[in-house]
Amino acid sequence: MTYLLGIDVGTGGTRALILDESGTVISSATSEHAPFASPQTGWAEQDPDDWWRACRQAVPRALLEAGLEASAITAIGLSGQMHGATLLDADGRVVRPALLWCDQRTQAECDNLTERIGAARLIEWTSNPALTGFTLPKLLWVRRTEPEAWARVRHVLLPKDYIRYRLTGRLATDVADASGTLLFDVARRQWSRDMLGATGLEASLLPEAFEGPQVTGSLTADGAAAVGLLAGTPVVAGGGDQAAGAVGMGIVQAGAVCATIGTSGVVFAATDRPALDPRGRVHTFCHAVPGRWHVMGVTQAAGLSLRWFRDRFGSGGSDGRDPYERLTDEALAIPPGADGVLWAPYLMGERTPHLDAEARAALVGLAASHTRGHVIRAILEGVAFSLQDSFTILREMQVPVEGIRLGGGGARSALWRQIQADVYGQPVQTVAAEEGAAYGAGLLAGVGAGVWPDVDTACDRVVRVTSEVVPGDGHPILARQYRAYQALYPALRQIREALR
Repeated sequence: MTYLLGIDVGTGGTRALILDESGTVISSATSEHAPFASPQTGWAEQDPDDWWRACRQAVPRALLEAGLEASAITAIGLSGQMHGATLLDADGRVVRPALLWCDQRTQAECDNLTERIGAARLIEWTSNPALTGFTLPKLLWVRRTEPEAWARVRHVLLPKDYIRYRLTGRLATDVADASGTLLFDVARRQWSRDMLGATGLEASLLPEAFEGPQVTGSLTADGAAAVGLLAGTPVVAGGGDQAAGAVGMGIVQAGAVCATIGTSGVVFAATDRPALDPRGRVHTFCHAVPGRWHVMGVTQAAGLSLRWFRDRFGSGGSDGRDPYERLTDEALAIPPGADGVLWAPYLMGERTPHLDAEARAALVGLAASHTRGHVIRAILEGVAFSLQDSFTILREMQVPVEGIRLGGGGARSALWRQIQADVYGQPVQTVAAEEGAAYGAGLLAGVGAGVWPDVDTACDRVVRVTSEVVPGDGHPILARQYRAYQALYPALRQIREALR
């Protein structure tokens, strides 16, 4: 039997997962990271060496739980949080804490890039607008505000690729993760000379970019000893968390789409071309599948909306049941459309389609007759409406949507699955292995090791659909409610301007 290891360097922790050639998960283990530091409002930083500490803990635990010898692992795949700026000196030492994907300090750098280069040219060169979450603005911020630290920087890596460096000694990344830096020519799947020239950055700062299943190196003696594996075990490029997670759900061919509700919400559509939105409302990145791309829309506060309600107003009891089950049970008693109550889920600003960090949430249409259940139902529907905004843009871009698979917390709730089917107006499916990016990284490792000839074959053989929900009687009601929802953002923006 062949065993594969997927490692996912997330924001909250590092996860190690072992699967076999049938796609069965044999074991998994997670080691939490220290909470990210926020020295100022809107800042988010982590110590890359804490990621390495977590990796050294998670991998041996997964191996022990599986009851396997180190020699059983055939190959390793990597995934992780995207956009983080990990800065190393000439000796490979960390220069300063990494600036994370959620760090918001770089608005001035984004504004300057857009003004100097032009919004249209940025999309022409990188397929994306300048956003605070991306890696390049972080580099420019460090160069401007911390010149002594910047003078020591010789290498820039993304979070998972720092783990690769510690395991293999190789400076490498994958094309999907590189797509989120604003330094990558997404259409041509290579670093952008235009962006490097426009920003005065040296190409030597950047690692070599590989396709997701390509082998980038093998474990050194030191790297192997640190995680309890064998020196020489191959490590493939892998992918950023969204691309690797999509591989794990079988979203690899054009027309396949997933809608994932975690803290944030993501609509991820695989494409066979670099489809562009000239207004930059969705991201266009390379996929972890060679020769494929993906379009991605993001809602900032998807599952966070329900968690916010739970934390502020309680979960409705203390009987030991999952608090989210109790909340959705309250919503079950309420008809589709929540009797006119609407939720705009802009608790953390919004990305798709508004690109507005100052957008704010709102609960609209309340009457004295409404209950907690109405509010909860409106939150579930409002999150689905916010993801429907991404599907609306996909239609404008003529990106095919031939099947929708659900992931995250939104896939675990029967009510939320039905709401999504009714809002999207299409059947929605769930898959057997809800293991996220680490699972997809393991599949990519298997392709790199020759277990499967390509990613399509891997997904065909191991990704299994377990349920399907079709649109029901709520579809026409929620289609009408969505039209009302679309009027919320312009009204809220007008109110915000009046309050300035």
